Amino acid sequence: MSARIRITPMTPVIGAEVSGIDIVHGQDEAFDVIHRTLVDHQVVFIRDQPQLPPAIQVEFARRFGPLHSHPAAPHLEGHPEVFVIHTHRDSKIANGNGWHTDVSCDEEPPLATMLQLHQLPPSGGDTLFASTYAALESLSPRMRAFLANLTARHASEHVYRGRYADRGVDDTGKAYPFADHPVVRTHPESRRNALYVNRAFTTRINELTSKESERLLTFLFRHVERPEFQCRFHWTPHAIALWDNRCTQHFALWDYWPHERRGHRVTVQGERPFYDASGITTEAQRYRVSSGAL
Repeated sequence: MSARIRITPMTPVIGAEVSGIDIVHGQDEAFDVIHRTLVDHQVVFIRDQPQLPPAIQVEFARRFGPLHSHPAAPHLEGHPEVFVIHTHRDSKIANGNGWHTDVSCDEEPPLATMLQLHQLPPSGGDTLFASTYAALESLSPRMRAFLANLTARHASEHVYRGRYADRGVDDTGKAYPFADHPVVRTHPESRRNALYVNRAFTTRINELTSKESERLLTFLFRHVERPEFQCRFHWTPHAIALWDNRCTQHFALWDYWPHERRGHRVTVQGERPFYDASGITTEAQRYRVSSGAL
């Protein structure tokens, strides 16, 4: 790794900023560093980049694997891989304004998401990221064992129906995806186990009664959203965030109305979530949280 490249953790739990890389002209070195940092820190932040042409952003994201097609959102004309993130004073919704994992309703949900913002509000617009490794690891061994035997339904009809009507999308008659995934999933690269339910898409625990499911999901949603598991990113012009959807959730704050926020998002296709009982789950984080050390 070049001596000019620096990796600076955001917190001991999640997030790292990488400086001294050039995504446009040094893609090989940049990819190696970012990929390693993503596996180690779950979300990577890169500042001081030029505005990436869509083709360059697509080319870089494709190094992680085939790209994912969003089941509902409109794409950039001429670039079907690029999802335009755009919120302004007349917007009915703001993308990401609530805790979620990207498109977990798909049979093979996204591996990672790469977002560069081109236009920022004068204040506000930060994004929060939460580690679902830390969320799982802070639970008791008995709770973890219980959750490891469960699956959950991830649906999207309630999220996507009519969501992009103001951007010209007519979804009359369209069927939106749903899938069942393990409540605890194993990351295929780090081999760490992570909690895999989120407030936006997860609608029920399949093996429980509706009331049991509701109570357990309410607890898990609130648990994942604890500040101890989070980092917060303040965007600067043309900064890039790349997050691993297999072990994080995020929340893009819409606290900047009536100002505008715009950028390009490219998403990498993932694999079907799985649980491996030999996956890594440390209890160190649980003891730190319960003792009030965090």
